[in-house]
Amino acid sequence: MSTKRIIKFEKDDCSPCNMVSEYLDRKGVVYETINPFNQPELAMQFRVRSVPTVILLEQEQELSRVIGFKPEELSVLVAV
Repeated sequence: MSTKRIIKFEKDDCSPCNMVSEYLDRKGVVYETINPFNQPELAMQFRVRSVPTVILLEQEQELSRVIGFKPEELSVLVAV
């Protein structure tokens, strides 16, 4: 059983955030969405400084991170 999960930090009115969501949805990726402005403690915990930020976790340890809309990097992250 995989313990990997993807979390995406985003803001509602952020165009790059929407582009990342569309990309992940198109790939059929299951992910959690967090608004760092509503949950600043999580943003601090994961050291998120900008949105969108997508983080791949395995057993709560960070394996990979993509900041911004970068399809090439996102494709590597979702393939792990």
